[in-house]
Amino acid sequence: MSYGGDYGGYPGRGRPQPRGPRQHQPAQALPLPGREAAHPGAARPAASPRTRALPVQPRPEPGPYEEEPPPSAPPRPRRRRRFGAGKILLSLVVLFVVFLAGVWIYLDTSINRTEAFANLSNRPAAAAGTNWLIVGSDSRDGLTPEQEQKLATGDVAAAGGGKRTDTIMIAHLPDNSTKPTLLSLPRDSQVTIPGHGKNKINAAFSIGGAPLLVQTVEQATGLHIDHYAEIGFGGFANIVDAIGGVDMCIDKQMHDDFTNITIPAGCQTLDGAHALGFVRMRHSDATPRSDLDRVENQRKFMGALAGQIASPGALLNPFHLFPLLSSAPDALTMDSGDHLQNLLALGWALRGISSGGLVTTTVPVTSGSAENWDKAKSQQLFAALRNDTDIPQSAIYN
Repeated sequence: MSYGGDYGGYPGRGRPQPRGPRQHQPAQALPLPGREAAHPGAARPAASPRTRALPVQPRPEPGPYEEEPPPSAPPRPRRRRRFGAGKILLSLVVLFVVFLAGVWIYLDTSINRTEAFANLSNRPAAAAGTNWLIVGSDSRDGLTPEQEQKLATGDVAAAGGGKRTDTIMIAHLPDNSTKPTLLSLPRDSQVTIPGHGKNKINAAFSIGGAPLLVQTVEQATGLHIDHYAEIGFGGFANIVDAIGGVDMCIDKQMHDDFTNITIPAGCQTLDGAHALGFVRMRHSDATPRSDLDRVENQRKFMGALAGQIASPGALLNPFHLFPLLSSAPDALTMDSGDHLQNLLALGWALRGISSGGLVTTTVPVTSGSAENWDKAKSQQLFAALRNDTDIPQSAIYN
């Protein structure tokens, strides 16, 4: 009995059989339905060399037992440079050091120079310690007629003309623990001036300037002078005004008819004009010993001035510091071989006057006169300075 006829030559069958692949076409590997769904993590079998690979399908969402890949890290933000407190402090320190170096170079190169030791002969041998010759000249260089009147400098012609000095000091800085010494040489002291006979010591400055004065002082004292510093009228007053004046306590009112300057008694701040009058004054009831009282006042003022310049109130106050730095170079004249570090050592020693850390004295004289030195006592004084030993009390004269 037939069920619909023959299919493909096989009688009696109700369904035709699938044909096999043709010989000229490769077989295709088809995925079994439901296998990947049952095992999502299972690897696919490698395709047969004769099997054509199907296009890669996108990966399905991970199943409940499959780990999700880690999220990709966000791009790192660009690092910004920040200036911390350490860097700011370091920058400030560097700027301060550069500023100090610039100030140092400016001062050292701007100070007036002179050849104070030029062509000197028969000089004493250098001994212990260091000796400065400090000169206060009556130079009016740079002063206007109005400034001369304000400072009461007097008439140059009436004073005999030329360049003179009212202040001659030797500052001895020892090499050991002995106290430094500030020694005054009264301007009327009678000494031998090389090549010019016997005369007042300040005449050497009028005749031959700094070199002849250095030579005269060396031969009169036997001390080798190592450094030289000079300050004029205007420079002195400018320095005092630059630091806001100098505090002084005056025991008795001082009035000088020669300069017409009056300084009342009591503690006060002296400006440049009154400070100049104080260190020059000798025609006053308060200075009965004339030049001897004047040189004592000069030493007192030098100590007060040095102490005030070195005080924090002057160094940290820009309204005092910058005027001081601008006026100091024009006020000072130093030897060509001297430098700022030498001057700082001198200033540091002078500040000990008010505290007793520095010996102050005048060359011992005879009969209370500033003209003639006491030979025995003055030689004791000079020998102590040469050897860096304590000055005998009998050789200290005030």
